[in-house]
Amino acid sequence: MSKTIIITGGAGFIGSHVVRLFVSKYPEYKIINLDVLTYAGNLENLRDIENAPNYLFEKVNILNSDALENVFQEYKPDSIIHLAAESHVDRSILSPLDFVYTNVVGTVNLLNTSKKFWEKDYSGKLFYHVSTDEVYGALGETGFFTEETSYDPHSPYSASKASSDHFVRAYYDTYRMPVVVSNCSNNYGPNHFPEKLIPLFINNVINKNHFLFMAMDSIPVTGFL
Repeated sequence: MSKTIIITGGAGFIGSHVVRLFVSKYPEYKIINLDVLTYAGNLENLRDIENAPNYLFEKVNILNSDALENVFQEYKPDSIIHLAAESHVDRSILSPLDFVYTNVVGTVNLLNTSKKFWEKDYSGKLFYHVSTDEVYGALGETGFFTEETSYDPHSPYSASKASSDHFVRAYYDTYRMPVVVSNCSNNYGPNHFPEKLIPLFINNVINKNHFLFMAMDSIPVTGFL
């Protein structure tokens, strides 16, 4: 195997697509799917590649630093693609600490473990941190965000992701760990957990949930534009 890559949150919505892409496109790479399998993680998302010779699954919580060290010791990864996160804004309002633990402490645990195993030689190593454009706040009627936009989070979710972004960049500035941070916009598609808006609506339409239609009658049409 020419590279060994750990993908965190690989049983979730976006993570499962990333895992499948790498397993299929790079058969010479060893892909380690590291996921704790919370309510949003589902190995059924990956049944079609679960027996691929270059794919392995490890059930690990990124809050468990000892378990992370065991995985690094066993597989000696070259790169981390870090997608594991609590990501639902409404849940963050109800339970902000869950987002602090997973998104901030979990990310720092991964950074610390990566540093411990890589710092003697960072060549060929990469910590890729997948974040969100919500760290930039809200746009008005027009405009767009750029990498130069100031951070302005407005929910516990976006605040936790902003914090994790800052830690990742701090590990580059302080330890010269090679990192990349991407701040993508909202995604939707197959395997999307139905608590999110688009799959929720689709699921309710398919199942003829009349409560949904009653609720939609009370929402201004401009709310969907």
